Amino acid sequence: MNEKLAQLRAQLRAHAPLLIAYSGGVDSAFLLAEAGRTLGDAALGVIADSPSLPRQALADALMIADQIGVRVEVVKTSELDNPEYAANPVNRCYFCKAELFTRLDTLARERGFRAIAYGENADDMKQVRPGRQAASEFSVLGPLRDAALTKAEIRALSRDLGLPTADAPAQPCLSSRIPHGTPVTVEALAMVERGEAHLRGLGFRVFRVRHLAEPSQPPRARVQIAPEEMNRLPAVAGELETGLRAAGYAAVEVDPAGYRSGA
Repeated sequence: MNEKLAQLRAQLRAHAPLLIAYSGGVDSAFLLAEAGRTLGDAALGVIADSPSLPRQALADALMIADQIGVRVEVVKTSELDNPEYAANPVNRCYFCKAELFTRLDTLARERGFRAIAYGENADDMKQVRPGRQAASEFSVLGPLRDAALTKAEIRALSRDLGLPTADAPAQPCLSSRIPHGTPVTVEALAMVERGEAHLRGLGFRVFRVRHLAEPSQPPRARVQIAPEEMNRLPAVAGELETGLRAAGYAAVEVDPAGYRSGA
């Protein structure tokens, strides 16, 4: 682990001053913290803000960055204005990352930053991630990946640093709740955000509200709850359905298999 950390810090120093694509998640928060510890004011985190980012997630990310003590700026991104993104193809994330890295590349050139880094880790290489193509096209660094740091190691190191993200569940963007091929719209994202805020208010920790919409039909919600939290459902089933209907869904169904990563 010490060798991996040394490699990570050496790469950060070699590319300073450095922009960090920061989301407030486990990986980018650890990367931001290490960049701050290694580079000081030569590190800057940048959060992409768009309708696909929940307001609570943005507030949490800014709060975490404040605790870390590293400067962070928010930039507006417009991926929904791109028809290729809004059509929601299987490589939707490519267009999102391309939009983000375009903004960061401009910012880096204007401010004199030498490079951009993002939070891809060693385990991510086992998965198909369309955003990786965009990172390659913009020569974005993956210091955690290059130091061979796995998700489990990043969580452990985050715990050592006292980061609140150490045990945080994965939280991809709201667009991931909409099945591929179903258009991504501001209205659909807002419904998902309202629905998931309601579930969070009921005390659930790991969940998804899947937005199911068919032509000429009102949208339905499929709720997925982590299996270890499913025993709480009977007590709040009525409140859950009422809240999701208030969020705009005409019907609500609960996935009996619960939430599974990638499902």
